[in-house]
Amino acid sequence: MEFKPADANALMYITPRPDIVFTEGRGMWLTDHNGKAYLDFMQGWAVNCLGHSPQCIVDALTTQAKKLINPSPAFYNQPMLEFANLLTENSCFDRVFFANSGAEANEGAIKLARKWGKQHKNGAFEIITFDHSFHGRTLATMSASGKPGWDTIFAPQVAGFPKADLNDIASVEKCINANTVAVMLEPVQGEGGVLPASPEFMQALRALTKKHQILLIVDEVQTGVGRCGELFAYQLSDIEPDIMTLAKGIGGGVPLAALLCKEEVACFVPGDQGGTYCGNPLMTAVGTAVLKELLSPGFMPAVREKSAYLSSQLNALSDQFGLDGERGAGLLRALKLGSDIGPQLVEAARNMNPLGLLLNSPRPDLLRFMPALNVTIAEIDQMIALLAELIRQVKSGEAV
Repeated sequence: MEFKPADANALMYITPRPDIVFTEGRGMWLTDHNGKAYLDFMQGWAVNCLGHSPQCIVDALTTQAKKLINPSPAFYNQPMLEFANLLTENSCFDRVFFANSGAEANEGAIKLARKWGKQHKNGAFEIITFDHSFHGRTLATMSASGKPGWDTIFAPQVAGFPKADLNDIASVEKCINANTVAVMLEPVQGEGGVLPASPEFMQALRALTKKHQILLIVDEVQTGVGRCGELFAYQLSDIEPDIMTLAKGIGGGVPLAALLCKEEVACFVPGDQGGTYCGNPLMTAVGTAVLKELLSPGFMPAVREKSAYLSSQLNALSDQFGLDGERGAGLLRALKLGSDIGPQLVEAARNMNPLGLLLNSPRPDLLRFMPALNVTIAEIDQMIALLAELIRQVKSGEAV
């Protein structure tokens, strides 16, 4: 197919996009309208946990589409029930509400915590969040986020989200007052630069929230569903939160999210929460297929093995070029570049020939890696080799 920039004029401009149109995807690879292949280490920002167009998702969609697509959330459907039970059986939670996006799940978590505070904490409504956090793009989730500059874009903000510092328990305790109902955090701040909360901090946070009888909410939109080496990242710290949100990898590429909570926190009544597509059987059938794949024998140990390998190779790359090392958890990792060459590397990687490489730079001094959980060692080696050449070119001034 031929693509001209004018072809995109009907789309609202929300982000700069290169003049390429992706037409096919398989596993770790995408193909554009010119037939060029790209090794994809973004995977839709950690969405495609099984890569592009995995057979289990294709089968789930086609099988379910022939049966039932949308009966209305006013009724039960079989995939909704199966997936809800699969999630609760494999987590510490008792109740599930299905949504369409991470922002929507987080908005639901905020509402649930505030409703619980109204019932159990004399109307407490403040939720402590963290600097550099990212919880979504609704007005409430933008206010909850600690992304620089977001406090003014759509001002006034939604009130009630004091900010603490990640891995600093004293900063959290300083924010607690009579209006505090919960603490909400990402176990690894993805958009903030792949900044992990330490297990010690997570355990101290759980102890602190219990001491003050407030809720602990984990936003696992990016870290959940196997991304960090366990099914859910909270398991890395051996704690049990009160509320968890999931999206991205939970649908493996389709719009699906979930809000999970303990039984004692499930205080919504009819009319409090809903949505036209919540629990849609087409999407929840996919969620079941994805989670069953992750729960299959040997899958998660293989994720941990490849996580350790990717970490070691990024560290070797850092040593080779005098960079600042790497960090992360599981297959959510960052290479610290030591200078603001991230955007240049992203563009140069995409423009490579004959094969392109898709990378992400959430901050200009680092690259973020979010491959499919079933990425192969050979694909990691191929990415490292391509990236090494790019770094050499950029540092020598050869790359434009």
